[in-house]
Order: sequence, then C-alpha cells, then structure tokens
Amino acid sequence: MNILRLGIPKGSLQDATVEIFRKCGWKINVNGRSYFPEINDETIACSICRAQEMSRYVENGTLDAGLTGKDWILENDSQVQVVSDLFYSKVSQRPARWVLAVPYDSDIRTIEDCRGKKISTELLNFTKRYFHSRNIAVNVEFSWGATEAKVVSGLADAIVEVTETGSTIKAHGLRIIHELMQSNTQLIANLESWKQDWKRDKIQQIARLMQGALLAEQMVGLKMNVHKDKLAGIVGILPSLNAPTVAHLHNSDWLSIETVVSKTMVRDLIPDLLRLGAEGIIEYPLNKVI
Repeated sequence: MNILRLGIPKGSLQDATVEIFRKCGWKINVNGRSYFPEINDETIACSICRAQEMSRYVENGTLDAGLTGKDWILENDSQVQVVSDLFYSKVSQRPARWVLAVPYDSDIRTIEDCRGKKISTELLNFTKRYFHSRNIAVNVEFSWGATEAKVVSGLADAIVEVTETGSTIKAHGLRIIHELMQSNTQLIANLESWKQDWKRDKIQQIARLMQGALLAEQMVGLKMNVHKDKLAGIVGILPSLNAPTVAHLHNSDWLSIETVVSKTMVRDLIPDLLRLGAEGIIEYPLNKVI
C-alpha cells in the first residue's frame, strides 16, 4: 500500500492544523505524548515535529510532506517543493512578521543604527544573512526563548522577533523599527516524493482541501426570499463567486436567492437587502469553498 509520511507541526500551529484537517474530512487524534497521531486515512502516516525542524525532515526524506512556516524553510535554507501557501495561525489568517525591535528609549532608530550592536533572535541564520546582505556588521546571538526579555534586561541591544499584531512587543516596552520578512504556513514536499505520481496527487489533494477549508472560514452562505419585481435591485448588490443562484418558489411570484459572501460584508449587506425587499434571510457557515 502507498503511504504518505506527513508532518504535523508541534506547538502553536498544532491545534489549528488538526482543526483544518478535520474540516477537510481527516480526523487526527493526537493522543497524549505520542509523536505519531492516528488519522482516519490508512494511506497517511502522521508524525509530529517542531515547525523549526520540519523542513529538514522533509528535505532529507524522513517525511514526504509537512506543514511549517516560510520563515523556518528560509532559516534552514531547505531545498523542498513548496506546494501551497496556507494563511492560518493560532491568531489570524494573515502573515506573521519578523521584525527588528528595540526599547522605546533606545537611540536606535533605523536598521543602519544597529551597526556594531548585539541582536538576539531565534531566527539566527536568516538574520545573519539579512544584515550581511545590507553590509551592516552586527553580532547576532541565538535566543532559546523569552527573546523580548533579552533586550529589556540589557542582554542585547535589539531583537528580531515574530509577531502578528505587535501587541506583545509593545507590552514589553519595545518599538518596531524594521520588518525583515513576512511568513505564513506552507505545505511542503520532499523533492523526490514530489516526482512520484501517487504521492504528488495525495499531497495536492491535501493542499486543495486545506485551501478550500481556509477560504470557507472567511465566507458564509446567504439565502433569502425576494418578490420577482425586486429581483434586479437585490441581485445588483449581491457579491458572489460567479453569480447568485435564483430559483422560483412553487406557484408563487417569489424567488429564492442563494449566494456566498465574505463574513466581513454581512453586517452591512443585510440592512441593504432588507431595505430592498428581501425577506427570510438566512446566514449559514461553510465547510469548504473550492
């Protein structure tokens, strides 16, 4: 039997990954301390490993595919096939940012002001390459964690840290002076595995369904009844993937309209629909949009 060895990221992305796979139809059972969770697909064998190490295991063939951040692929300089960009995290569906931050009272105002300074970060190799490419000589030291505390306590002049909202950095009394990179979750594949038809098809299936599940999280379905005389006005303001679905109600001059819209639009859209004559408006969640 063909088996796809799939890496699930341990840590902050684990729960979000398991939830997205559930929406795709795969139930991953992370049981206690086991690093090999069960999945309801006999053609997939799951392994859990740190996102920081995932690209190494995919590159050397220990795993056929895995989910990790773009940042750690660049950090490890891994030669892998990037199959799909997947914008999800424990906080939001937007890229994380690796930023250069200093204390609020620091004299450092620009990245050039870091010349000769000590910088603490977990993203060691990428940060070294980044400053070297700009001919800015700095001393970059690896941080095992609590990176913000390094600069607050005076152990470093600046930090390179990941953030989504910037709130944690501000809460530590730091200010961001430069953005080095934006990162998002990526589905990656081993180069040799990608050449094998069955494994490539399986990985593409996972990518397609995950993209569909993530898109569905941003959208809802809307259904409503409209008199035929008011159809043009309603359809004129309705966004949709292609065009709204319109169906006649039995023995009636009324129509049923169904469409898919962004969640962010609904609060402003519903009052307009009511004003134009829509009735019986139903909003419902979506599982996948493909």
